Amino acid sequence: MELTWLDPEQPDPGDLAGAVAVLEAARPVDAPHRLQGTTVSEFLARLRHGWDGEPSEAAVTRNPAGRVVGVLTVYLPGWDNTHLASLQVVVDPVERRQGWGRQLFEAGVARARAAGRRLVCAACVDQSAGTPFLKAMGLDPVLTEVFRRQHLLGLDWPRLERELAAAQQAATGYELLRLPGPVPDELLPAVASMTEAINDAPTDDLDFEDEVFSPERIRAYEEAQRAYGRRLYRLVARERATGELAGHTVVGVETEHPWLAWQHDTSVVRAHRGHRLGLLLKVGMLGWLREVEPQLRVIDTGNAASNAHMIRVNEILGYEVVARTVEWQRHLS
Repeated sequence: MELTWLDPEQPDPGDLAGAVAVLEAARPVDAPHRLQGTTVSEFLARLRHGWDGEPSEAAVTRNPAGRVVGVLTVYLPGWDNTHLASLQVVVDPVERRQGWGRQLFEAGVARARAAGRRLVCAACVDQSAGTPFLKAMGLDPVLTEVFRRQHLLGLDWPRLERELAAAQQAATGYELLRLPGPVPDELLPAVASMTEAINDAPTDDLDFEDEVFSPERIRAYEEAQRAYGRRLYRLVARERATGELAGHTVVGVETEHPWLAWQHDTSVVRAHRGHRLGLLLKVGMLGWLREVEPQLRVIDTGNAASNAHMIRVNEILGYEVVARTVEWQRHLS
């Protein structure tokens, strides 16, 4: 198998077009719950920026006729968790069961070893074709994530307003601060520190270390989301007496698919829990989006199946389960 690694800055147009075509052909087969396909600009953003300033690497392979039939993506974390590599292998559905996937995965493992990584991770929709494939590649399931969807046009606002009023009574010592777009410079260190609260979210048996957040990483995240074409909205809970940032929720609205938004981080600092801030923040975010993004119809989110608290909040808000994905891992000898 001949593997071609894409140059993030000047990728071959044929390789780029072929990779995106394969990803889109596989989406309705492997992840039919995904409403949004991968575009060329999104794929390039992934190669140049990653999620928060850590680009992914990508390679393609072609069949004898010269058509791209498989895509390998390798993500090597640098901010933290430098012991692992995350791999994604996608093969054109009409070209499967010919060994392309195995060869691509082995190439990804070789790349991980070359980078000094001792663990490879991969994810797939539960009970999809990825399940037997990842088993065959020697990986074990370690974390189940549940994806939920909120249909905004059908929200029961009178009920949500009652939930908001009850949360406000429990959080009288806090105020909500709207931060659209980039975080102001003067709040950046506090936001970075607050973001570390996400480390309390369960990771089950995944060999995953706490994430490290810095002002530089927050800025890299903002730049990456702009490259993806997303408008960011961050709602922060601030303690009135001390000015401390107690928690936040972040939503990204797709510029090219303005009816769709993704729930990013929602977390509350441990010392400020017990005041229903998670619910306060998420209902507050819905009210804000109702004002500034009235065309929105859908918000998608994902949580570990074991994250009972956040799941309860999402159920109160009316989210519905649309898929379950499984994270797999394999330690390299």
